[in-house]
Amino acid sequence: MSIEIKISKKKIPYKMAMLSLNKRVEEVKNGKNNELLWILEHPTTYTAGVSFNKNEIIDKKIKIIKSNRGGKITLHNPGQKIIYFVIDLNKRKKDIRKLINSLENSIIQFLKNYGIKAKNDKKNIGIWVNKKKIAAIGIRVSRWVAYHGCSINISNNLNQYLKIIPCGLDNKKVTSISEEITIKPRKYEKNLAKIFIKNINSI
Repeated sequence: MSIEIKISKKKIPYKMAMLSLNKRVEEVKNGKNNELLWILEHPTTYTAGVSFNKNEIIDKKIKIIKSNRGGKITLHNPGQKIIYFVIDLNKRKKDIRKLINSLENSIIQFLKNYGIKAKNDKKNIGIWVNKKKIAAIGIRVSRWVAYHGCSINISNNLNQYLKIIPCGLDNKKVTSISEEITIKPRKYEKNLAKIFIKNINSI
């Protein structure tokens, strides 16, 4: 199964990325294009998943973009890597839990490369380091094509989380790689993609 790997060096506006992602979803559904793994960054953007609550917006001045992904309100900003995907589960096991497990394992393995011991939580989706969230996962499935993705905090400004209650959590319970270690990861995108592709293809 061929998964196209796309790595964007420039920051992609959220709405532009969604237009491209949704277009690929329809193409994959209709057998007109390959599956996709897309690694990128967004300019500072607050997005709200289908289960968000307005009470989770602390700073009422910020602009919120509504999304059809699962989950609540979250932040995307420079220094945070987004891993979007379009995966056809018709070609694999039709098991959403296994897909989520593969995403969780990919993030845990990536963080292990930097000596960061992370784990998942059965009650709260995402990846955690010392009870602080370092990565978020939000997916949607249509006709067994899964899409949207994950975000991993690398070296982003965590203070911007103070304007919201991220993922329904206390905003002090968020961390990043640069908060946990002194070394800033460099040129890691290809390795990150390799880890994700391997785990997704094991479904």
